[in-house]
Amino acid sequence: MKFSDLGIISPILKAIEKLGYSEPTPIQEQAIPILLDGHDLLGSAQTGTGKTAAFTIPILQRISTSNHKQKKKGRRQLKALIISPTRELALQISDNIASYSKFTGAKTVVIFGGVRQHKQTSVLRNGADILVATPGRLLDLIGQGYIRLNQIEYFVLDEADQMLDMGFIHDIKKIIGKLPEKRQSLFFSATMPESIIALSDQILNNPKRVTIAPEQTTAEKVSQSIYYVSKANKNDLLSHVAEENPDASILVFSRTKHGADKIVKSLHKSNIRSEAIHGNKSQNARQKTLDRFKKGKFSVLVATDIAARGIDVSKLSLVVNYDLPNVPETYVHRIGRTGRAQEIGEAISFCSGGEKGYVRDIERLISQKIPVESDHPFHDQGTADRSPKKQGKKPGKKSGNKYGRKPDAKSANKPDGKPGKKFGKKPGAKPKGKFKKPSDGNHPFKGGSKGKRFSKKQGNKKR
Repeated sequence: MKFSDLGIISPILKAIEKLGYSEPTPIQEQAIPILLDGHDLLGSAQTGTGKTAAFTIPILQRISTSNHKQKKKGRRQLKALIISPTRELALQISDNIASYSKFTGAKTVVIFGGVRQHKQTSVLRNGADILVATPGRLLDLIGQGYIRLNQIEYFVLDEADQMLDMGFIHDIKKIIGKLPEKRQSLFFSATMPESIIALSDQILNNPKRVTIAPEQTTAEKVSQSIYYVSKANKNDLLSHVAEENPDASILVFSRTKHGADKIVKSLHKSNIRSEAIHGNKSQNARQKTLDRFKKGKFSVLVATDIAARGIDVSKLSLVVNYDLPNVPETYVHRIGRTGRAQEIGEAISFCSGGEKGYVRDIERLISQKIPVESDHPFHDQGTADRSPKKQGKKPGKKSGNKYGRKPDAKSANKPDGKPGKKFGKKPGAKPKGKFKKPSDGNHPFKGGSKGKRFSKKQGNKKR
């Protein structure tokens, strides 16, 4: 199927074609016709599947068509509201909309907290068609009289599970209470615990449902492996991997903020340039760090799960689970950071003795066994031979807090390697084809060819 088969108007098709894409991803193929027909939608899909385009393209089309018919003069009135849990994701969505709306004339404004509001309010005074916002800053500006939602026709709640994890449930309900009852509502979440279903029932009116299974979105595109290692040797293994792959761009997940900082200190002792992003850092600081990472100023970014929401790096080589997550769905979300837009990605997971039960739960969720890589200097055969211990409740059942997530569902990831070899390579593996021209990370459309394994000679990224 082509984008031209989905009933998309020519100005938007022109923008998509200019970006070099012609075929929709599964979520786009299923969701766009539903939304163009005016139905509410409950969507379940991981980051990197193209869901931003899936909901922004129909909204842009309906707004553009409406504006053309009305041809009203004067200040624009907000017609679409998109709520995002983090600044990073809000900016990413705004960038996407700017690309798709290039030939439509639609105007988008993005607002978020952690920065002075003057620039944002100045732009708002000129009017806009679409508003992308984080909950806190949106309510602040509503309270100050800068924003009214009485004309909203399209409402999108993105990354709903993360919203609940971050404690935004009350803010979301306040925002919904200020919206017109007659509207089209879209609700997207990577996972669907009972709390998400309950919230969607309050927001949506007889919705259509689209689900893209995790195994469809990650397992086939991302080369995965398990590295058994004692907890005491994780730092040494991570340093070894980084040293063996000096030109790789690596995202390491840590379960805790304190753990992320400790990982960075350990890497610095090995003269490996790295930085951390987590909830204790301001949004300005997090954005500056992310920008430096994208520019190759350093090659190892350590992040907690919440801080990593919205991270979209086009040339991300490797995702490492330094600590395995205790929520299997989180694993899928993490490894989806690499292998974007049909690129081949790499994901490795450090597993100590107490984490084998998490491996079992993850494998059950993705319906496949993750290969074990023993060819590295810190392989722990004792852990590899040990039977997994039960780790909490089975996937799909509520656990921890009332929203169905365990409170510490953040994890740390770090890359690992083997003597004289690159990460992710298996003995006797055949080289794969070249990467397609990388996208900028903001246009997750389907296309391109599979990537090759990484070599030390790639790029000139500094540590």
